[in-house]
Amino acid sequence: MSELPDLFTGFESQLVSTVGADIFLRHGGNGAAVLLLHGYPQTHACWHRVAAELAQSHTVVAMDLRGYGRSSMPAGDADHLLYSKRAMAADCIEVMKALGHDQFSVVSHDRGARVGYRLALDHPNAVEKLVVLDIVPTSDAWLAMDHAGAMSKFHWTFLSQPAPMPEALIAADPDAWHEHLLKSWNASGGLSVFDETALEHYRRSYRRRECIHAMSEDYRAGVTIDFQLDLADQKAGRKISCPTLALWGQQRSLGTVSNTLPVWEKWCERVEGKPIQSGHFLAEENPKDTLSAILPFLQG
Repeated sequence: MSELPDLFTGFESQLVSTVGADIFLRHGGNGAAVLLLHGYPQTHACWHRVAAELAQSHTVVAMDLRGYGRSSMPAGDADHLLYSKRAMAADCIEVMKALGHDQFSVVSHDRGARVGYRLALDHPNAVEKLVVLDIVPTSDAWLAMDHAGAMSKFHWTFLSQPAPMPEALIAADPDAWHEHLLKSWNASGGLSVFDETALEHYRRSYRRRECIHAMSEDYRAGVTIDFQLDLADQKAGRKISCPTLALWGQQRSLGTVSNTLPVWEKWCERVEGKPIQSGHFLAEENPKDTLSAILPFLQG
């Protein structure tokens, strides 16, 4: 992927080895540290339209989650622990410590937002502020799923099936599978909202068989260990203690996430939020309004 055009002018590239993976990242800027976590089926490149402005007031770290992009893609284990959000959160802690940041804020989207709220729960002394884009917690999403939810979130049930069935079917035509999802989840219904170079970053990753397996393991972890950890936290009354901002897109054509605040209020001691005129990919579809919501929250 190194031959692709650079989407993060002025940022440095680095590879950090954690206990469980080698994590690729870009970092730049000055000020309080903020970690950017991408979702499925993307990479750190999804932040290219907001990173430069964030870097004017913050030290920005945009990393590829384990199993995605240019990070390593270990084979999954029987209990899916290697792709639990707890394991991915531990990667984040190690990455930020390696860069000299014991405390930092998190801006997170989609699967990355599941890592983000797990980070805040497991490492409350490290996470100063949390931003979650267009999700509700994993256990809430599964427990609320009815026939309509199953149709709109069909990829959750499909990707959670035992290996190698999802991997084999996706590998037959990975572009068709992932481009269908990208089109279905944004407001336009097409691919024009995405930068072509960013799309090529995503394709170079999700075409790889080991990445297809890793992303499936991410979802298998979601329905097993991640779900169990969420329920245990709720039963114990554990809450996210740092200030939290929840944003969601109003114009997603499939599987729209509506007002999420009542859900996040069960999980957070302090939460605020609002909708953005966008589909699922807020930072790419409407970077201006997304930044207008995020920056005052981080700086306030």
